[in-house]
Amino acid sequence: MFKRLLVLLDGSPLAETALPAAAAIARPSGAEVTLLHVIERNAPAEVHNVRHLSSTDEARTYLDAVAQRAFPPEIKVDCHVHTEEVSHVPRSIVEHAAELKIDLIVMCTHGRSGPRRFLFGSNAQQIIALGRTPVLLIPPRLSETTPDFNCRRILVPLDGNPDHEQGLPVAIELARTFGAAVHLLEVVPKREMLQGEKAATGKLLPLTTTALLDMQQQGASDYLQKHVSAFQALGFAVTAEVTRGDPASAVVDAARRAKADVIVIGTHGKTGLDAFWSDSITPRVAEQSPALLLLVRIQTPGPSA
Repeated sequence: MFKRLLVLLDGSPLAETALPAAAAIARPSGAEVTLLHVIERNAPAEVHNVRHLSSTDEARTYLDAVAQRAFPPEIKVDCHVHTEEVSHVPRSIVEHAAELKIDLIVMCTHGRSGPRRFLFGSNAQQIIALGRTPVLLIPPRLSETTPDFNCRRILVPLDGNPDHEQGLPVAIELARTFGAAVHLLEVVPKREMLQGEKAATGKLLPLTTTALLDMQQQGASDYLQKHVSAFQALGFAVTAEVTRGDPASAVVDAARRAKADVIVIGTHGKTGLDAFWSDSITPRVAEQSPALLLLVRIQTPGPSA
């Protein structure tokens, strides 16, 4: 599945924190890597305290140098500079990903603006919303503590919705590439965490609501067990866990317990992550997560896909 990777570079050391992960994925998978720099119209003079690359020749020289020092000779690396100035960089990136038939975009998060703005108001969210290519996000804080990317364990949160299982094929490919173990997670809320009509019902009928949540927990266990069996049939090491509590905190806690290197999350890529993965949950996962985030765009039939 990982045949072509796209790494987005703006000339800054911050953006280059994505390079070790790209090299680590390309080496065992045999994927080709494209390094992309987009010339931005009315770009700022500096990006992350480094002079912005606004000249085509300068950008090409920079990408060639990065290719030489960041990738071993056995990895095929192409360098591409989008020479025509664009006003909408994310759209240009999405168009390049589609044209080059990219399987995975690897990019860093903007440490200064923070994960909340990055995921829901900046380049990454727009790339996910406009495109169909999975995006691996590299937070600078993690690249500083673990500069060498190594995927030994993958966490896949699920919520019982078949649409949100679309991250599973990417998780399988990542596990196959690295020989990684997979940990499946589903979070069932506690009664006091329910909202809206469910919260009102919980107050009026606390015993009934508690019983229903207990049934939901059992159903989640049965649901995950089916996926465990499917992973085992493919020869993967897999575990599963159902926990109760706040979804974002539970995902972060599970990632720490499992020592996960990557969390794979399915997203609708609209104004935020839909349903269970709401815009109030995912930024908190990003802010606290001990693992990288791999966001997979959920494809739905019809005009809203």
